[in-house]
Amino acid sequence: MPEAVARLRRSDAGGPESELTSESFARLTGEIVASISRVIDGKPEAVRAALTALLAEGHLLIEDVPGVGKTMLARALAATVDADVRRIQFTPDLLPGDITGVSVFNPVDRQFQFTPGAVFAHIVIADEINRSSPKTQSSLLEAMEERQVTVDGRTHVLPSPFLVVATQNPFEMEGTYALPEAQRDRFLMRISMGYPDAGAEAEMLRQRDTRNPLDTLRPVVSARQITAMIAWARNVHLAPALGEYAVALAQATRSHPDIRLGASPRATLQLVRAAKVRAALDGRGYVIPDDLSALLAPVFGHRLIANRSAAGGRAAAVVVADALERIAAGVRVPLAAHV
Repeated sequence: MPEAVARLRRSDAGGPESELTSESFARLTGEIVASISRVIDGKPEAVRAALTALLAEGHLLIEDVPGVGKTMLARALAATVDADVRRIQFTPDLLPGDITGVSVFNPVDRQFQFTPGAVFAHIVIADEINRSSPKTQSSLLEAMEERQVTVDGRTHVLPSPFLVVATQNPFEMEGTYALPEAQRDRFLMRISMGYPDAGAEAEMLRQRDTRNPLDTLRPVVSARQITAMIAWARNVHLAPALGEYAVALAQATRSHPDIRLGASPRATLQLVRAAKVRAALDGRGYVIPDDLSALLAPVFGHRLIANRSAAGGRAAAVVVADALERIAAGVRVPLAAHV
């Protein structure tokens, strides 16, 4: 058993949380990354993004064409955590009650009893989320933001930690519904898997010739240990000047001539949380400017809407990407930024 795992397990059993150090945190997260990488070969950025979303208490949206490993990444992440995991296959006939749960009349005691839906788990895999109707998609809004579900006027708290990993095909594909702005804003990050290179694809063929490597994965940490790691990442130092830098980045998206809808205050908060996790994953107890700028595209990109007049025949995603690149280069870090 790795030293980092052993020390955190002692803390999980009731020992002092002070035993968790930046070094042990980094080593333990390394174990998680190594485990997932046994299934997702050649995609270290995607694996790191999934771990960042988990430890930043956010949610992850994976958008790409079919067959590139979106669902496999979500399942591999879930397999590394000893926690409750549910998978929801989103289809046009899926109902909101299938996700949140329903109240069922019990004829014995003549009362309605709440039956929890699939969202009551630590990790929820929302597969092909944009193949369901907007009404069904909206059933996740309260759960993703407030980590609770209200059914028939009664509120039910979701377990902690709580993570939604959603996959979606590009909305131009047949049978998909574009996610509304409020739904996209609930996701901490959006990433794309992309096609593997030739070497990684050949290795995939060798690995899966006789078995599925996903079946060999075993949990590395428990849900309670993940909670302790989340708390550790939250305590990473953010200099006040870097907080001002994050706000300046968000405000620049709202005033950019090519952008019609800029980043929300929620996006600013999630950018900072993701930056703290990035610092912790690198073994640092403080955020640096590069943490914020490196996460700008995956945290802000899916929230922004381009002006139609600015597109000029280009795809909206290209306009947004160009705008973010100019913003990252143009917004200066305050001189007072230090740790």
